[in-house]
Amino acid sequence: MPTQERIKKVKRILSLRQPDLRVVLEDVTNTHNASAVVRTCDAAGILYLDIISPSKEPFPVNEAISTRAEKWLQLCYHTSASECLKHLKKKGFKIVATHLEDKSIPYTDLDYTQPMAFVFGNESEGISTEALNLSDHVIKIPMIGMAQSLNLSVSVGIILYEAMKQRQAKGFYKKRRLSKEEFETFINKWLGLLPNNSNKK
Repeated sequence: MPTQERIKKVKRILSLRQPDLRVVLEDVTNTHNASAVVRTCDAAGILYLDIISPSKEPFPVNEAISTRAEKWLQLCYHTSASECLKHLKKKGFKIVATHLEDKSIPYTDLDYTQPMAFVFGNESEGISTEALNLSDHVIKIPMIGMAQSLNLSVSVGIILYEAMKQRQAKGFYKKRRLSKEEFETFINKWLGLLPNNSNKK
């Protein structure tokens, strides 16, 4: 049985989770990057990580890199960008694509206090045209070097910490943002009292 100290810590950390911020990874296959993204999501208070994988291959997490942070995330699997993003739109999320093009705006120009899902593409191709067409906003991270791209996990970290900064300024971390039902469900999962269902959306 978990100790009282463990229960207290789980409740404190879960109370800081932001269920209306989600990260969507499309066709990410690099184990190092995927694992680093998982670790970053946990550190930034993300609860739901959406995985788009037409091949239905298991998400490539290396526990040595992720430090087993995947235990504290709910992984939601989808077979296409359309399935994933239309589902999130119906739930009230604004879809934000990370993509370098003429209409891209600096990532700091967004209001991150809205329900948002950030879409990141794979290491070689970026996000798909399908995902781009379903996006409400397209953002970029300004760069002044010769290389016009950042490592995937670095990009995720920059954007999530901008979201954290804005939400902290608005007091989003001062009260629990999960419903009572969700809170109780995840407490039991995190304490090992329930199986961790990786398909919940």
